Amino acid sequence: MVREALKTLRAEEGGWFVDCTAGLGGHSRAILEASPAARVLGVDRDPGALEAAHETLAPFAGRFTLIHANFKDTDLWSGELPEPPAGILADLGLSGYQLKMGRGFSFRDDGELDMRMDPTRGGTAREFLMAADEAELARVLRDYGEEPMARPVARAILAARDRGELGGADDLARVVSEAIPRRMHGKIHPATRTFQALRIHVNRELEGLGDFVEAAIGLLRRGGRLVVIAYHSLEDRIVKQTLRALAKGCVCPPKLPVCACGRTPIVKLVGARALRPSPAEVAANPSSRSARLRVAERL
Repeated sequence: MVREALKTLRAEEGGWFVDCTAGLGGHSRAILEASPAARVLGVDRDPGALEAAHETLAPFAGRFTLIHANFKDTDLWSGELPEPPAGILADLGLSGYQLKMGRGFSFRDDGELDMRMDPTRGGTAREFLMAADEAELARVLRDYGEEPMARPVARAILAARDRGELGGADDLARVVSEAIPRRMHGKIHPATRTFQALRIHVNRELEGLGDFVEAAIGLLRRGGRLVVIAYHSLEDRIVKQTLRALAKGCVCPPKLPVCACGRTPIVKLVGARALRPSPAEVAANPSSRSARLRVAERL
């Protein structure tokens, strides 16, 4: 949703922008191309992706800065901004680079069960699966993947592990597919929810997301915009609820004649609902089908 992101960020007006998930540099490049007055601070957890982004953005030397960090750690990168930014973009999906690196992010991958967005730190998905018990694994599948067959799938995964049949991502996809009854195989691959759950757990994707939204709004200049693109209901719900809370004014009981809380809105929501990708974009890029783009403007 590059076009929608650029339009809502108003990148053509220039100023500093933060690309919180720089990836291969596609969004950053589009921002820099939108205006010669635009500057970008790119942040990414993956050092390899940052190297690729640096090559992508090479024609714009002097107009961008790249930092290896988790975008939620705003204190680590906000100091690089010479002024409050005009816009902050967080595309919460996987980058094309990560999907190509054989880290087991996809059920179509025959790579290792790594699933770390930052391969330099933290435990892998395989390490988690080797140590987890059935109850713990089922909880992760249920809470982060919304998998209705969480317990049977967890049992099948651990049985395959104990038989020594849980090698790479392709093995995991096969085990999960066999554990889910054929009648429950829908439009998406039956292992989709399991892979989502493990990825979220390994990377702690939901932890601190609401805090990030609040912090990002606080960094923006007045009139600046935060744009967040989410790809599943769990993260979108956190973003939506946090933005709605920041856009809300007085929270006093209706019976009070005068406001006692003193609360005022910090943002205004741009658009009543999340933007969705166009049919043409979904046809060209099926992985975008679940994307939801939300925008808030600092008051």
